[in-house]
Amino acid sequence: MRNFCAALVAFATVSSSAGVAMADVSWAVLDADRGVFLGQDGGSRTRPPASLAKMMTLYLTFEAIRDGRLRWDDRIVVSRNASIKIPTKLWVKPGDTISVREAVDGMIIISANDAAAAIGEHLAGSEAAFGRMMTQRGKRLGLKNTVFSNPSGLTDGRKQATTARDMALLGLALQRDFPKEYRLFSQPSFVFRGKLRKGHNNLMYRYDGVDGIKTGFTSAAGYNLASSLNVNGRRLIGVVLGGKTARKRDDRMAALLTRFGGQAAPVPARQPQIAMQAPVPAPRPAVGLAADDVPIEQGDGGFPVPGFSAWQIQIAALPSRAAARRLLDKAAAPVRSVEAGATALVEPTTTKGKTLYRARFDGFVDRNAAGRACAALKQRKFDCIAVAAP
Repeated sequence: MRNFCAALVAFATVSSSAGVAMADVSWAVLDADRGVFLGQDGGSRTRPPASLAKMMTLYLTFEAIRDGRLRWDDRIVVSRNASIKIPTKLWVKPGDTISVREAVDGMIIISANDAAAAIGEHLAGSEAAFGRMMTQRGKRLGLKNTVFSNPSGLTDGRKQATTARDMALLGLALQRDFPKEYRLFSQPSFVFRGKLRKGHNNLMYRYDGVDGIKTGFTSAAGYNLASSLNVNGRRLIGVVLGGKTARKRDDRMAALLTRFGGQAAPVPARQPQIAMQAPVPAPRPAVGLAADDVPIEQGDGGFPVPGFSAWQIQIAALPSRAAARRLLDKAAAPVRSVEAGATALVEPTTTKGKTLYRARFDGFVDRNAAGRACAALKQRKFDCIAVAAP
C-alpha cells in the first residue's frame, strides 16, 4: 500500500504556481463560502459525469420533498427498466416498491442505479424526461456546460456531459439549498432489507473534515469524485473527473484539498454557515486504507459487487421459524463445502393470510454459483432452487 504522505510530497513536486499538473484529469476547487474558484485544470472541459449525475437526481428529489410532491415514506414502484440496471443497485424486483428514503440512501451510499431510475420515472414518467428536467434545473443553477440524459449517470452515448466546475457548483447548491438533507452524504452505510450496505467514498475515512459528497465510475468517464471539506471554519468543494483508478483519484483530491485548504477564507461569525459538522483539526491522512482500483461504484458492464450477493438458494418454506432454522442447520455442511461464505437466512412470507418461513442460503455472486450449491444439496437428498436475491 502506497504511503499517503509520500504521495503528497511527490505530488507537490510536479505542481506549478499556475496550477496542479494533472493533464490526465480535469479538476476544480471552489471556495464554498465566497463562491470563488481557487484553482482548476481543465475545469470547463466536458466529460461524462458517471454517478455524479445522481447529485442532480438527489437535488430534484429533495426539491420534490420540500415542495410536498414527495414524502420520505412514499412508496416508489420499481419498473422492469429500473430493475435491470447494472450494478451497483438495490436488486429490487420489477413491481416491488421502495421508499423514498431507501432510494435516497441507496443513491448516496452505494450509488444504486435501480433506485435512481425508479425515482426519475416516478417524478417525470421516464428516464429521458427526467434527464431533460435535470438539464433544465441545472441551467438555472448555473451549470452552463452540463447535459443529463438519465438519472443514474450510466453511459448513454455522447448525450451526457459535464465539467468539474459545474459539478462543484452543483455540490454547493446541495449544501446551500438543502443543508439538512446534505447531512445524509456523510453516511458510511445503511441497512436495506436486513442487509448492511457499505459505501465506498473512501476519502471520508482517510481525510479529516471531508463530509461527502459523491463518487462515480464508468469505463467511459473514468473515476470521478466530488468532495466537500469542512475544517476550521473553512469550506471547500473539490471535483476530480477522469481518474485512472479510484486510489489515484482520491490521492489527487486529497492533494488538492491540502493545497487549497489554506486559501479558503473563514466565514465571519455574523454569516450563517452551511457546515454540517463541528470544526475539526487540520486535515491529516489516515492509515489502513481499503484496497480499491475495483469498479465497485457503477460500471458499463455487469460485475459482482464485493460483499453482496445477487443469488440465493431456497430449500423449503416451512410453517415455523424454528423448523426453518433446523433445516438450515442440517443443510449447512454441503452448502458451505461449495461456498464457504454462504449465510443461512430465515425469511417470513405471507400468502393468502398464511405465514411461511423460507429456509434460504445467501452469498452467491451469480446463478452458476447458486446452482453448484443446489447440486451439492440434491446429492444429500435436499430439495433446492436458485432464486435471485430480493
